Amino acid sequence: MSAAEGDAGGGVAGVDDKQRCEWCEMSFSAKDPKSVVMHRDYHDLEWGRPVRDDDNKLFEMITLEGAQAGLSWATILKKRDSYRRAFDDFDIDKVAEYDADKVSALLQDPGIVRNKLKVNATVSNAIASQQVRKEHGSLSRFLWSFTDNRTIVNDFHKLSDLPTKTRVSEAMSKTLKLRGFRFIGPTIVYAFMQAVGMVHDHTKRCFLYRSKLPTSQTISADAAAVVAEGILAQHKAQAKANKTTKRKQSAASSSSSSSKRRRR
Repeated sequence: MSAAEGDAGGGVAGVDDKQRCEWCEMSFSAKDPKSVVMHRDYHDLEWGRPVRDDDNKLFEMITLEGAQAGLSWATILKKRDSYRRAFDDFDIDKVAEYDADKVSALLQDPGIVRNKLKVNATVSNAIASQQVRKEHGSLSRFLWSFTDNRTIVNDFHKLSDLPTKTRVSEAMSKTLKLRGFRFIGPTIVYAFMQAVGMVHDHTKRCFLYRSKLPTSQTISADAAAVVAEGILAQHKAQAKANKTTKRKQSAASSSSSSSKRRRR
C-alpha cells in the first residue's frame, strides 16, 4: 500500500504523501508511530546509499543481515541499538577479540538475537574481516571490488520484481565463505548489497528512485557479474594452490619422520 493510503486509513504519525518502496510502506499498516518512523528513516536516510570507507558500518550491516535470517527486518531494526551496545559499535578489532566468556554473556543479552551460531559467526566474521583488511587495505575496498567500485542500478517497478539473489551475490557469497565468513549466503549478501548501496533497488514508484547516481558511478548487473565471478575464480585458484602446498608439506614432513625412524 502507499503512504497516502496509510494516512487515509486513520492517520499514522510520521507518514507523508511521498511514495516509498513497498517493503517500507508495509510497515505503515501497523499504525505504530515508532515502527513507522523507524522504517521511514531507515528507508529514506540509509537504505541504498553507498557506504564506502567505513569498515565498521559495513561489518555492522553484514552482521545485521545475517542476524535477520529466519526473522523479520523489523525485529532487527528494533534491536539495532542493543546490537551496537553489545558488539562495541561493531568495532571489528574489538569483536575479533571476543572469547568464550564474552560469547556466553552475549547469549544472555535479551537485546540481541540470542542464537549461538549467529553470535559465533559475528566473531569469526570479524576475524575474517581483519584478514581481508591485512591483504586488501580495507574491508570496504575488497567488498566494493565485486562491483568494480560502482553501484548496480536496477529499474524494477514493484517489490515482487526484485530478485532475492543474483550472480554477483552468489559469487561474493562463495568468495567470502572461502575466506572464512559465515552466515553469508547469497540471499543475505544481496540484502547487504541493497542496504549499503552496492545495488540501487528503489523501485520506480519510490520518490528515491530519482536519486540514482551519475552513469560514471554505475555498472550493469551483467558487467558486475563478470567482475565478481572473476574474483571468485581467483580465490578458488588460490585455495586450490594452498591445498596443494599443504599436501606437499604434509607429505614431506611424513617422509622425514619415516626416514628418522629407519635410522634409529
